[in-house]
Amino acid sequence: MNDKIWNIPKAVSIPETLLQAGCTPLLAAVLAARGQTDPAWVRAFLATGPFVPSDPLSMDGMADAVARILRARDRGETVAVYGDYDVDGITAACLLSDCLRGLGIRTETYIPDRLEEGYGLNTGAIDRLRGRGVTLTVTVDCGITAVAEAAYARAHGMDMIITDHHECQAELPDAVAVVDPKRPEGAGPDRDLAGVGVAFKLACALTGDGQATLERYADLVAVGTVADVMPLTGENRRIVRLGLDMLRTAPRPGLAALMEQSGVNTARLGANAIGFTLAPRINAAGRLGRVQDAAALVLERDPDRAAQLAASLCEMNRQRQQLEAEIWEQAVDMLAGSTLTGPIVLAREGWHQGVIGIVASRLAEAYKLPAIMISLDGDKGKGSCRSWGGFNLFDALAACGDHLESFGGHAMAAGLNIRRGNVDALRRALAAYYAGHIPQVQESLSPDVAVTDPALLTMECVESLERLEPCGNANPRPVLCMTDALLTSLTPIGGGRHVRLQLERFGQRYDCVWFSKPASELGVNAGDRVDAAFFPQVSEYRGHRSIQLMMIDIRRTDLEALCRDILNGGPIGDHRLTRTELGWLWRSLSGQCPCKLKLSRLSRLESRLRPAQIAAGLRILTELELARVRLDGPDIHIMLVAWEDKTDLDRSPTWNKITGKARPI
Repeated sequence: MNDKIWNIPKAVSIPETLLQAGCTPLLAAVLAARGQTDPAWVRAFLATGPFVPSDPLSMDGMADAVARILRARDRGETVAVYGDYDVDGITAACLLSDCLRGLGIRTETYIPDRLEEGYGLNTGAIDRLRGRGVTLTVTVDCGITAVAEAAYARAHGMDMIITDHHECQAELPDAVAVVDPKRPEGAGPDRDLAGVGVAFKLACALTGDGQATLERYADLVAVGTVADVMPLTGENRRIVRLGLDMLRTAPRPGLAALMEQSGVNTARLGANAIGFTLAPRINAAGRLGRVQDAAALVLERDPDRAAQLAASLCEMNRQRQQLEAEIWEQAVDMLAGSTLTGPIVLAREGWHQGVIGIVASRLAEAYKLPAIMISLDGDKGKGSCRSWGGFNLFDALAACGDHLESFGGHAMAAGLNIRRGNVDALRRALAAYYAGHIPQVQESLSPDVAVTDPALLTMECVESLERLEPCGNANPRPVLCMTDALLTSLTPIGGGRHVRLQLERFGQRYDCVWFSKPASELGVNAGDRVDAAFFPQVSEYRGHRSIQLMMIDIRRTDLEALCRDILNGGPIGDHRLTRTELGWLWRSLSGQCPCKLKLSRLSRLESRLRPAQIAAGLRILTELELARVRLDGPDIHIMLVAWEDKTDLDRSPTWNKITGKARPI
């Protein structure tokens, strides 16, 4: 059974001002649920017109960075752009390299090998770049903590400019300029830029034309920003929206080829397609040690070569998926029969270092525990660590540091180096530490809006939610819920990896799909009354358009709790009934009262009414003094008195609320 806490929202009052501002009832309800009721703010948030990027020179260090780069151009120096092997780092390196070449600067693009060099600056790379005649290196998406490496570069005659977006430490690298929106002073209007966003700001400052630079690179900024899960608010939101438009209408050849070969529907391209389709394929190259293929694809102009590179990235992603599946199965087998009370620590010879982090994330989510996966190579081991439930993994590794060669990262994710002989000791030390720091976590689900009226799920309303795009971090895709629905069918699809469901509510049927969720894991069966959480979307198939509910979670409706709450004066919601139905209920009960029923079994009367409607009807009959109802634990005792045709239903406060003669419940 689903043990997640569901925070079912109360009925949201839809602000008339938002309807007048052009919002549909559903869009207005979502915005109001998120606390946004000011029409002026809503109009600005939903605006789709052009905008002018903020002044890049407002960022501390930017003017010094621009001056040094332009001096390198004037002197004919060779400049290196030093990136990272993830999507943000790749797009940032490609963007800035392309910009510098456009300014006539000899430019080397350097992205370290994930498997051989690891993350960030390293002295070996600095030596290699010096050997190629590089006198100035500009980092993107890395370098803010590279104090020792920056000192090494300076000591060997190389200037360095750091551009990054990660948190700063107390000591900054000794560089010509350090540009990072997380710097406490002079960060400018937006601290939430991705690494590619900072590279874009530098490009704007170098060209002196933010609008033209935006039109040239918005797609790369969008891909990197979404892939790095940066907040989609402020300038990020506006740039990503423009970037998505570019990807739909005029994509550069490399990204066009990748979208085609990965099956992306460009007509309905959203941020979700970047995060779950494009980004994994670009990342796969870095994970498998072929990051240069990804960098080449991004800026490739020849369609034929772009198609070859896109095919290569898609094949690498399939290899990554196969490796991930194999390691996952091995990890699950290793855990079979274990009683897990602390962090999962698994080690095995030859596990692929570029993939074990993904498996660690899956293990942490599946077992609700921090997970560490260690790839052994002889006496050495490299590990990827993922936390769960707010447990501070960095502090835990620090407390167990005697068993490690080195480690780094943050509270939720980290990496480590360890000797093979210390793995068991690390496992025991982490278990002891965890026992004293067990996070008190209860997973929860908090939908934006509870659907209590089918009018909220019209085609017009569902289409209007697209105005919230791009959705992602800090602007999540709207989640709706529907309570006390009948699950009429449940059908495995995709070889059992996915499931198609059908719900019945409000006298209508709703088609639903749940991807990557086998039917056996749902915990519900056809015929159950269920609560469902989902986001709605418009599905198109052979020219036919329909509403489809993309499932997020499902549970059996707690009918006893629902009916008890209604009988005790709680919200009726949409569990209303008509005068005719109320009369039918009284007549149905009159032949068997006095009686005792289980609250959870009111469905015995359900030939016409749902249990919650029966509870609402009993409440009305009680208020009219036509019934006496007593709750006794899970039981309900019912006694009826005579029904008179001239009974004034308006004497019931609940009836008045149902019929609109009083304020809505």
